[in-house]
Amino acid sequence: MYISLSNTPEPDEQEAHSDPRRGPRGVRTVSSTVVTLGIVSMLTDISSESVSAILPLYITGVLGLSTIAFGFLDGLYQGVSALVRIAGGYASDRADQPKWVAFIGYALAAVARLGLLFASGFAAITAVITADRVGKGIRTAPRDALITATSRSDNLGASFGVHRTLDNIGAAVGPLLAFVILLVIPDGYTTIFAVSFAFAAIGVVILGVVVPNVRTRGRRAPATPHGSDAAPRPRFDWSVITTGPMRRVLAAAGILGLLTIGDGFVYLVLQSRGDFAAQWFPLFYVGTNVAFLALAIPLGKLADRIGRARVFVWGHAALLAAYVTAALPIADIAATLLCLVFLGAFYAATDGVLAALAAQLTTPETHGTGIAAAQTVVALTRFLSAVGFGFLWFAVGRENSMLIVAALLAVAIPLVALLLRPFLSARGES
Repeated sequence: MYISLSNTPEPDEQEAHSDPRRGPRGVRTVSSTVVTLGIVSMLTDISSESVSAILPLYITGVLGLSTIAFGFLDGLYQGVSALVRIAGGYASDRADQPKWVAFIGYALAAVARLGLLFASGFAAITAVITADRVGKGIRTAPRDALITATSRSDNLGASFGVHRTLDNIGAAVGPLLAFVILLVIPDGYTTIFAVSFAFAAIGVVILGVVVPNVRTRGRRAPATPHGSDAAPRPRFDWSVITTGPMRRVLAAAGILGLLTIGDGFVYLVLQSRGDFAAQWFPLFYVGTNVAFLALAIPLGKLADRIGRARVFVWGHAALLAAYVTAALPIADIAATLLCLVFLGAFYAATDGVLAALAAQLTTPETHGTGIAAAQTVVALTRFLSAVGFGFLWFAVGRENSMLIVAALLAVAIPLVALLLRPFLSARGES
């Protein structure tokens, strides 16, 4: 079944649906599986983002840890999933069980939420964050492989855009929920952790009961003409990921990932130049995610039309603008909102677009591993970036450290554009 993003009827719609990945010609559609996965991600993001929205204040304020400790924990939050992302994608490709590999990851992250109710020190918080992010690492590539398997190649960016839009409804609701809880209960961190677990558990149930386990190889290996035996299964080819076009994409993602600091640092800089009370802090996350929500589908469609690599590069120009806006000593609400819009545009232009680009450059048998490889590079380099920025902040101060990273990013963007030059005009055809 496909859910259309247009109400235009087509006379050959029935014929178009004979191929599960095709939609009616001339109509932008996404599969119902993409929508259901988006709902699962929405509930999971309500869970995770309600926690991450208060984590900077909880770590530095309630637990009293330093910015160096926060940098380490924020790096773990962004990067520890790199340890298992490729393993999750590879397991999905080899076993041809993307749904159940993703299910394991979602379930592990939900269980980790319970640990937040009891963690009160640096070591305990580290263990909980590690378990949560390992779950994220396991689930992400198999989920994106499901999206790829149930989408048309010429509409893949739009499919990821729809998924990321639903995902970011949750990413906007989660911080807003945390804000309301802190407004009613000023020290209601435990309440936030309990509500977070409830939403994560609901998402796991929907994934297990509603989402089909799409078996890509089963569709691609029909019976042979001389008997009932299936055709030989295509061999998994690592060279698709380690050589050729994917190598350029992985290098570009790594260079830019090293210069992508955690949102929490940007928000701490914004808060420091104004008189924001602690309970208002989660609204920074809301603003970013609302911008992401508004731009995910348009930028996904734009990537399908003008080239995914081009949109990916320009997304980092938006990140550069966010850094500069945050570093400028302007205690003005308009400047703050502009910074949040730039951050949202950055995520809308890079998150799903990078996954679509990796899927475009890999084979159906290696989609999960290829997407995971790109996401692993991003997660690992962002971990290093967060840890390094924590030390840089401690050494030279918040505004100076932000300007240093902005200057380095300004140099890196044109270099990456040269690296990805063969793909800058390539469209979504695979």
